[in-house]
Amino acid sequence: MTGPSHVVPVPKGYRVGRWEVQRPIASGAFSTVYAARPTAPADRLPSRAALKFLATGTRTPRQVRHLRDLAEREVELLSRLHEPRLIRMYETLLVDDPDHPELDGATVLVLELAADSLDAVLARAPRPASGPLLLTQVCAGLHQLHRAGWVHGDLKPANVLLMDDGTARLADFSTAAKLDGTHAYSPAFATRDYTPPELLWPETSAHGTLIRPTADIWAFGVLAHLVLTGSHPLPGATPEARCDAAARYAQGTEELRLSPELPEPWRQIVTDCLARTHHERAAAHDTAGLLELVDHAAGLRVRRPRRPGFRRRHPVLATVLAGVLLVAAGTTGAGYLYVNQEDGTPVYRALPESERNPVGPDGKVDYGYRRCPEDSVCFFSEHNGNGEMCSWHGDDSDWLSGAETCAWAGSHPVRSAYINLDPERGLSGVAYFRGPGFNPADADRRRLLQRTGCSTINSMGNLAGTYAPRSHRLVSSCFSLNAVIDNLTPW
Repeated sequence: MTGPSHVVPVPKGYRVGRWEVQRPIASGAFSTVYAARPTAPADRLPSRAALKFLATGTRTPRQVRHLRDLAEREVELLSRLHEPRLIRMYETLLVDDPDHPELDGATVLVLELAADSLDAVLARAPRPASGPLLLTQVCAGLHQLHRAGWVHGDLKPANVLLMDDGTARLADFSTAAKLDGTHAYSPAFATRDYTPPELLWPETSAHGTLIRPTADIWAFGVLAHLVLTGSHPLPGATPEARCDAAARYAQGTEELRLSPELPEPWRQIVTDCLARTHHERAAAHDTAGLLELVDHAAGLRVRRPRRPGFRRRHPVLATVLAGVLLVAAGTTGAGYLYVNQEDGTPVYRALPESERNPVGPDGKVDYGYRRCPEDSVCFFSEHNGNGEMCSWHGDDSDWLSGAETCAWAGSHPVRSAYINLDPERGLSGVAYFRGPGFNPADADRRRLLQRTGCSTINSMGNLAGTYAPRSHRLVSSCFSLNAVIDNLTPW
């Protein structure tokens, strides 16, 4: 049995749905998270997950209503949003176990299992070298939330999770609020160090506490200062003291005390994020503009096309250009990678060397494209070789069955690829198809050359559009029509 410090204590080996509890990961004010594994192999289920237990039936009616509201907020958001920088939810469960009244009635969220949290990283090593890159991903997560009409409401290091590949995702959406115009209503709960001054005296109603997207921007400013300098931007040895300093700052009797160690490109960003009032913050930034500034400060340069919407006006030409750009990205060593903007228009992102070829403490590359084994074909669930990876030495006629499977591809698109094949094989590329058996499916039957796509040997880069391959085949050429037709004939 787990210790009494856990809000929802669950014994090791306890089974709920198709999952078996393994070990506790973290515990907050309203929930406890455990690592878990499936009790039996199943299609499209990961080999491990995180179970978040909330809302036990032993609470008072008022507490139960409050905890149910928190659970419903998180379930609604994760059910609707499937974004690269947000933690993923696989399913929700309800414990029906009268023999364990402390668990009976608990809502359980089955979530993607993270490797670490930013909170733990900062506790081990303040000012991590990966800080600027992680901040770009946190900011991207906020932009994805705000663009979809949600406010996080409790951004802090403990709610930034790090995956096996080192990338960051936002988590814990129990206090998230759905926007109704310019504002939303959230439960009256937040972490003091990351609460903007206006929420120290919040506007409340029967709907909850009024909150705006600028609350997340304030929290991002505090987080950025902490990650980059190891200190808070307002004075005080405790959260209570810093909360008092924030109140004086809002009244004009206290100033920000930005650390001299804050890198110069970040100083104006943090200053604007920590503007005294909601109106000043809103005038300085929304998350779209903030993301561009953060990218630049982190050393990522973005060149945007002059005519947005080109892909919508010329879809066929854009598709052909996307293939050419992917090849170009590979031949330049992925210094500039093709990605899609929100409206589908192409842009290039220049990656820092640390992301193109990251090396772990043991001297080995531990994430990114370089995870791809030698002489292999690798596909990734996220841009720039991040996320989950599936790799093959040769062809695969069906990714979702057989000896080698790529289970995540059944429900998540392929975002990037690395065709890391040995040139001595005499091959030129890899063609991939939505259907099994190297055949096109659905809309691909009307596409040029009757396939989803083809990447040349030694290329690495992001795939344009939303690719959902089901099979792939090594081909002698990506550009010869006869070669492609020959390779379309199943063995």
